[in-house]
Amino acid sequence: MNLKMTDLFLEELKREAVGTRKALERVPEGHHDWKPHPKSMPLGYLASLVATMPAWIDFMINRDELDFAPAGHNENKPPEWKTTAELLKQFDESMEKARAALAGTSDEHLLTTWKLKAHGHLVSEEPRYVNIRSGVINHLAHHRGQLTVYLRLNDAAVPALYGPSADDRGF
Repeated sequence: MNLKMTDLFLEELKREAVGTRKALERVPEGHHDWKPHPKSMPLGYLASLVATMPAWIDFMINRDELDFAPAGHNENKPPEWKTTAELLKQFDESMEKARAALAGTSDEHLLTTWKLKAHGHLVSEEPRYVNIRSGVINHLAHHRGQLTVYLRLNDAAVPALYGPSADDRGF
């Protein structure tokens, strides 16, 4: 069997999309500014971040670098949303960008270097596949976990992700 990294990433995104969609569907509308602590990010921003993170794969494949905190206007800031339908549309579009980028690349390209910068300074320089794994897939799981805590604290049902939750016993 000759598995390609692109196929493995596509399958993993497909599996993770189910739980991510469940979490996003349960984000309460009208609580965008709510946060559990003054140092925490607001719920609306966190939900949009979770919805749009898969599209980062497109950056990692089709650009050689990304400055996530550039001087001046940041065109990569997650878009605002008002309704759950808008949030889910962000997620669907993000997933489509990720799938298209992965389908259009090769494992050889995923072995080439990609740079992440902040304020013009180098944060990391690693192969694209490493960035996809740690900077998107693992990072998405982290922020989705944060989102489930926000859901609980807002009395929204927490979905089953990798096993049952107190609110969702099945899959």
